[in-house]
Amino acid sequence: MTLIARRVAPDQWQPIGVEALEKNALDVVRSTNNRSVIAGPGSGKTELLAQRAAYLLQGGIARPPRRILAISFKRDAATNLAARVRSRCHPDQAYRFDSLTFDAFAKGLIDRFGQALPKRWRPTFDYEIANANDRTYRDFLQTLTPPAEIGTRANIMAIGVKDFERKWLFGSPLLEAEPQNPSSEEWAADAFWQSWLHDSKKSFLTFAMIGRLAGLLVTTNPMVRQALRLTYSHLFMDEFQDTTQVQYDLAKAIFQNADAIVTAVGDNKQQIMRWAMAMPDSFTPFEVDFKAQRTPLLNNYRSSPALVQIQDVLAKALDGKSTTPVSKTKGTISGDSCAVWDFSSPTAEANHLAAFVAKQMVQHKLTPRDFSVLVRQKPGDYMKLLEPSFAKQGLSLRNEALLIGPIALQELLAEDLSEDVIALLRLVTSERAGRYWTNCLDMMCSLRGLASDDDAGRAKVVKDLNAFEANFRKRYPNPVAKLADSQALITSLIGLLGKANILATCPAYRQGDWFDKVAAAAATHLEASCHQAKTWSDALDLYEGAHAVPLMTIHKSKGLEYHTVIFVGLDDDAWWSFANDQQEATAGFFVAFTRAKQRVVFSYCAVRGGRTKIAALYDLLTKAGVKTIKVA
Repeated sequence: MTLIARRVAPDQWQPIGVEALEKNALDVVRSTNNRSVIAGPGSGKTELLAQRAAYLLQGGIARPPRRILAISFKRDAATNLAARVRSRCHPDQAYRFDSLTFDAFAKGLIDRFGQALPKRWRPTFDYEIANANDRTYRDFLQTLTPPAEIGTRANIMAIGVKDFERKWLFGSPLLEAEPQNPSSEEWAADAFWQSWLHDSKKSFLTFAMIGRLAGLLVTTNPMVRQALRLTYSHLFMDEFQDTTQVQYDLAKAIFQNADAIVTAVGDNKQQIMRWAMAMPDSFTPFEVDFKAQRTPLLNNYRSSPALVQIQDVLAKALDGKSTTPVSKTKGTISGDSCAVWDFSSPTAEANHLAAFVAKQMVQHKLTPRDFSVLVRQKPGDYMKLLEPSFAKQGLSLRNEALLIGPIALQELLAEDLSEDVIALLRLVTSERAGRYWTNCLDMMCSLRGLASDDDAGRAKVVKDLNAFEANFRKRYPNPVAKLADSQALITSLIGLLGKANILATCPAYRQGDWFDKVAAAAATHLEASCHQAKTWSDALDLYEGAHAVPLMTIHKSKGLEYHTVIFVGLDDDAWWSFANDQQEATAGFFVAFTRAKQRVVFSYCAVRGGRTKIAALYDLLTKAGVKTIKVA
């Protein structure tokens, strides 16, 4: 597609890279007011935001030097949106589009302005990112003995850890002053904050803590808030249904009653992050606080008409007011588009599923990446069961949750550093490097902050890439054989990219040792991939899983799509907590179902567990006309 550098009259602008947008989507793209967009599965919400960015930048509505800020819940969503904008806008326009996760955005504020926080809330400049869980809070509470005027130790021990986290630690914005006449819960929460901020040589902060500190920063420093308001003319909030109270309060503290136009996009039927403190309903308060107009997207560009009919039954169980989507995709398979397969044993199940995938690949000319095996939890256990059967069919099954050091494989592949080094390796190892050249050149120029008309700067990048390639081909004619060689290679690639350049563009790498952990994981995974390969092309394919069927959890499948989804384990054992939060569990079920373009297979084996506790899910499938078939 042709990238437009000049300004286009807004009324002459047309969608880029797609034939057309549905009426409601085009209305949102051109909107001049705050919008709450209910975007069901397959409705093209990422495409909507990319087209809106193109319209604002190319139409001169987001005027230089002001920028557009897009905040997503997940890193891969932020990366995907940024890539789409770059593919639709000239670099002179796309550089004014900032796509970040909520956590990265908040962290960037603390890293730049954190020392302006009030003293009792000010973290050390070299703070470390930490994790906290129920045990962390329980252990901390057990150390506390409050002053008599606050309460007793029994009062502290009576605090539930979930309430402590959700209500007392992060339930509301931080107050600048020390609490006066606090309850025992408020006193304990303040003690936790002060301990993690000040009791060691360096502060330890979770991302929820960083979010609350960022909120306090902008409310106690009007100049910081005003600088952000002057910087950004438009705000996009993606995956809005998963927004936490911490994240929403931060966005509200900065942009409520500002001139920035806010577009929030999500689907309340796909809310599966309440366990991670997502708000029960983020859309209603947003529509009140920002006077936002609700707009539904009506089309489904992913799933076949048969699957969309079933999805509609599931959707209305989650939200009786949900609109019935219209499928814009043709069905391409014969037979049932969805069924529950009932197996007599896990072995019979594994053999049949592997044979099914092999047969479908031939029949429909599909690749392994057109399939996905989804499970609710414990993917490693299912991997052990299924992998031998897939191997017998000549298929590779890959556990995307496999840990490489502290990082899950799926997360590693979405890391900016991993993507950049693999892009460079594709360039310098390919016999036909032209297909990778433009992307790498643009990536390097972007990292170095070069303008598109900086011919001298771009010529220097070309020279550096050519020199690196010549040296690489001499030093690494074959895939690396040792971890030390892989580590040295990753170090040299980072040198070419420029560590300072990477840190400047990736806020998550600026504090602590996360950058080093990602680099170490990339080296470890690269060495393991090379160990199984004869050529560099094969090694990089193994690194990215290009020829493997992915196995992952429902949560990790969100935002992805596949020709065929195979869900293994539709039983009480896998869904043991179904009764604890039936709404969220049903939303997870809906998410798993809606990843599919053409077919969904649910696999059940009585040996693993019954189906009494999740009878509601089976009732929904029956209502939608899905049959249970005894297979083997």
